[in-house]
Amino acid sequence: MAGTNKSKASYTFAIIGVSLVLFLLGTMGWIVINGKSLAQAVKEGMTVQIDFHDNVRSESVEKMKAIIDAQPFTKKSKIITKEEALKMQNQLEGEDVSSFLGFNPLFSSIELNLNEEYVNKDSIEKITQFILQSNVVNHVNYPKTIVHQMNDNLRKVSIILAIMSIVLILVVIVLIDNTVRLAMFSNRFLIKTMQMVGATRWFISKPFDRRAFINGLISGVLAALGILLVKSFAEASVPELKTLNNPVLLTSLIISMIIAGILISLVSTHRSVIKYLKLTVDDLY
Repeated sequence: MAGTNKSKASYTFAIIGVSLVLFLLGTMGWIVINGKSLAQAVKEGMTVQIDFHDNVRSESVEKMKAIIDAQPFTKKSKIITKEEALKMQNQLEGEDVSSFLGFNPLFSSIELNLNEEYVNKDSIEKITQFILQSNVVNHVNYPKTIVHQMNDNLRKVSIILAIMSIVLILVVIVLIDNTVRLAMFSNRFLIKTMQMVGATRWFISKPFDRRAFINGLISGVLAALGILLVKSFAEASVPELKTLNNPVLLTSLIISMIIAGILISLVSTHRSVIKYLKLTVDDLY
């Protein structure tokens, strides 16, 4: 009975330990997911301004918008008429620009938002040349400096996060492996006794592997629940985080955490059983 209680206590500590380590890994994964969503939102929020020649008919502007909307690089587009542009400029200046100049100096335009993968120097230059082929388009403007700096900074951050993730994954594997092996230490005499009475290796390892599967599953679920709690708390504190929510990536992260908990627990447990089977009785002490 005492041995059984000791074994249960070891398993409980192993589950807690593995859960905490998986939670740490999951938190890092959640940060990476939010970072990716934030980068996508920033890129797709950048606006390309397409200005038309003065006195271009609205039908021509609508036709150009239809052509742009049919392209794979378009996230969304919006027509800004001369009158709307003047109204926005008046609000910005705090006075009626047209009454001062005697005419509306602004042009009709299209505000174009690109899909994430097209927000880079080479792609935008090609898109600009494509749009300028139209004889009704006067200028195509976008914040070149911001695009260049944004891509450089995102590339650096991605490299740093990738390195941190790899290191953390290796640390997690080592910590979980040591935690499980330590829990199995209390069962070393039971394993050896079963071997001495003639039990096969498969027969001996089967119940421990089954227990490892269950423990890994419980650890993964507990860690996933912890991530969901952190996510809920973070979004309650900072509502803007809800806009970065990506259910597909979050679900993939949770499933990966559970699978990782099961696999690492199974491999570590099985290795420990085989290790103790190869030792002599004297080596167990």
